[in-house]
Amino acid sequence: MRKTAIAILALSGLLASTGAAAAAPARSVLQRDTDALVDQGAPGALVEMATPDGNVKARSGYGDTAAKTPVPLDARFRIGSATKMFTATLVLQLVGEGKLSLEDTVEHWLPGVVSGNGNDGRKITVRQLLQHTAGLPDYAAGLDGLKSAAGFRADRFRTFADRELVALAMKSPPSFAPGTDWEYSNTGYLLAGMIIGKVTGHDWQHEAQRRIIAPLGLHDTFAPHGFPFLPSPHPSAYQQFAPGEPTVDVTVMSPSWAGAAGAIISTTADLNTFLRALMSGKLLRPAELKQMQTTVPAHRFDRAFPGLRYGLGLMWLPTSCGGYWTHGGDIPGFKTRDGVSADGKRSVVVTLNSDSLTPKKDVPPSPHDVSLPLLEHAFCG
Repeated sequence: MRKTAIAILALSGLLASTGAAAAAPARSVLQRDTDALVDQGAPGALVEMATPDGNVKARSGYGDTAAKTPVPLDARFRIGSATKMFTATLVLQLVGEGKLSLEDTVEHWLPGVVSGNGNDGRKITVRQLLQHTAGLPDYAAGLDGLKSAAGFRADRFRTFADRELVALAMKSPPSFAPGTDWEYSNTGYLLAGMIIGKVTGHDWQHEAQRRIIAPLGLHDTFAPHGFPFLPSPHPSAYQQFAPGEPTVDVTVMSPSWAGAAGAIISTTADLNTFLRALMSGKLLRPAELKQMQTTVPAHRFDRAFPGLRYGLGLMWLPTSCGGYWTHGGDIPGFKTRDGVSADGKRSVVVTLNSDSLTPKKDVPPSPHDVSLPLLEHAFCG
C-alpha cells in the first residue's frame, strides 16, 4: 500500500507515544490506516488516538511536498467545521446559565438580520440554527474564494464581517420552512456566533478563549479573527479547486469568512482534550449535554457517512460496535476528522493537509469518507 519513497522520506513508520505505551497491534493498525489516507490522495496525514492507556500518534506522507518533509507531530492546523462543536458548546453554556433559550427566535436577538427572499428570523429558533433545521441558505455558496484559484488569491487577505456574510446568504430563498427538513448551512453557525456576542457583550472568539480554551489548557488552540497565518509548527496546506487544475498552496488565508462556523486553529492533542472534556461533563451540565446529543437524521450526508445523525453541533455516527460522537471539518487546505466515545474515554483526531483528494494510481476511491475505516478500527479494535 505504501510507496517506499514516502515511507522513508516521510518517516512513515514513526509512532510517538505519550503516557503508557499502546499495544503494538493497535499501533500497527493505526499506521496502516494512516498510510491509507495518503494513498487516497492526502499529501500528508497526522492521527492521534487518546485512550486510558495513553496516546499514540501516526503520520504518513508529506507536510511539505516541495521539501519532502513530514507533517510535524505537534502540527497546528485549521479545523474547519469542527469549530461548530465549540460554538454550540458556548451557546449551550449560556442556555445553562439562563441567559438565552434554545427556543428563542433569531429575531429576538438579531432584529432584522435574517429577512428577505422568504427568510424570516421570526420563525427560526436558536435550536434550529445549531441543528441545521432552519432552512437557511449557505453564504459559503456565494464566496468566490472557495470556487477557484483566482477567487482564492483575490480574497485570501480579505476581512469579512459577519453581517456582510449573512446578507450574502439572504440573497437566496430558504431551502425549506424552518423545522421541516435538514440541510447543512454555515449561515446558522455564523448567526449563533453573533448571538453569543449579543448575549455576552463579547465576540465569540473572546468567549471561546475564556470559557473553553483557557479552562481546558488548550495552549495550541486559537480562535482567530482575520489573522491569515498559522502558528508554527504547521504543515503546508494544499487545494485543487477543480479537477485537472494545478494544486495551490493555501496555507496563508484570512479565516474571517469562516467565523464561528469554521475558523479555529488547533492540534490533534488539544482536540482530543476538548472532545474528552465535552463527553465527561467538564464543559456542559447534563441537561445541556443531553440537548446537544439529541439528534435528527442527516440523510444528505448518508453517502459519505452512512447512518449519520445530527444533534446541536455534534454528530452521532454508527459503527459495527456501537458508534461515536463526532464533528469534522473541511476548509481549503485541511480536512479534519474526529471521534469520541460516549463515555469520553477514547478519542481520535485526524488531520489531512488538503481538502481535495484524488487517489493514487491503481488505488480504488473510497466509497464513503476516507476516514471511516480508521475510525472504525480505532473504536472497534
